[in-house]
Amino acid sequence: MFEPSYTAALSRLQAFVPKAGRDYAAMRNHDDTAHVSTLSPYIRHRIITEEDVLRATLARHSPQAAEKFVQEVFWRTYWKGWLEMRPSVWASYRADLQAALNRVQTESGLRKEWEAACNGETGIDAFDHWARQLVEMGYLHNHARMWFASIWIFTLRLPWVLGADFFMRHLLDGDPASNTLSWRWVGGLQTVGKTYLATADNIAKYTQGRFRPDGLAQFVAPLDGPPHPPRGPLPVSDPLPPVASSALLVTEEDMSLGWLLDRYQPQRTVIVQTTAARSPLEVSDRVTGFVAGALQDAAGRFDGRLGEVAFLAPDRLGDWCKGQKVETLVTSFIPTGPTRDALQGVGLSRQLRPYDSAAWPHATHGFFRFKEKIPALLGQMRGIRAA
Repeated sequence: MFEPSYTAALSRLQAFVPKAGRDYAAMRNHDDTAHVSTLSPYIRHRIITEEDVLRATLARHSPQAAEKFVQEVFWRTYWKGWLEMRPSVWASYRADLQAALNRVQTESGLRKEWEAACNGETGIDAFDHWARQLVEMGYLHNHARMWFASIWIFTLRLPWVLGADFFMRHLLDGDPASNTLSWRWVGGLQTVGKTYLATADNIAKYTQGRFRPDGLAQFVAPLDGPPHPPRGPLPVSDPLPPVASSALLVTEEDMSLGWLLDRYQPQRTVIVQTTAARSPLEVSDRVTGFVAGALQDAAGRFDGRLGEVAFLAPDRLGDWCKGQKVETLVTSFIPTGPTRDALQGVGLSRQLRPYDSAAWPHATHGFFRFKEKIPALLGQMRGIRAA
């Protein structure tokens, strides 16, 4: 369903744009991919960027007509900015996930229930359908993700971190900020005390009656967790090093390289895939293959501007730098998450996109405060060069 290429991303964007206005607003909650963009695997890896999507949408629709879709694009931006100011939330998630996986190994009852949920064998027809769909397609409608997470946490009473990890292993758009914080939101950890409860009536309404599951939790209490950590400083771009002692690093976090190549003209480029770091368990072949194909496509798309190109595993990067006498790797900013974790200890010159540097400072509280800034952010985009 998802071809890992810039051309495929543009085709999907062009096909969706006519529906990005009132059609999207009216039908977006229905569990049917015909009513949503399905652009998230491409935006997550910045095969196309948020700016690309917003520009194309607002060339066809007014900001008022496309308000719901524009907000949906900015949700991803908001989540990234929020987590970037609180990276310990990601570290806590990974620590809690490892503890939960240790429990899976030692508690046979938990292991059986976790395996049934991952295999779509719980007996809850809607949930089982979505579990199988995720594994088979690498994609779920956003509303289905919310229902799924709610049932996982409150009806099956499984650790939320195991559910978030199941998504990270199988979603083509598995994003550390959007995924982790959305699961926290469903459980009542993100907006403290506010949970999301999946109901049979709501599921029936938005699946056109295909599912009306019995036995769902009726009343839920928010999960217990520590308060949000204090906000830390936001990143800024590092100085660019001399070309002779540096190289360009391309990761799966940003494959639209035009804006960076306008600032820095490398003699050498190294392309590193870090998909395996998304989970302590094995990430699906579908996800790994999509990212590998997209990185190859990016190399071809910018061929002639990258210099000598090498594809490497993360554990070979240090030796490559020594052999090439490279002191610093210039890269698009790598946000909090598994790619940054996998590249610890590597000397980087991190370059922050103007789009991120404009939007992230507003991700201080909840999204509803953030969205008040969207009109101004859209206005600033007129002066920001799209990738």
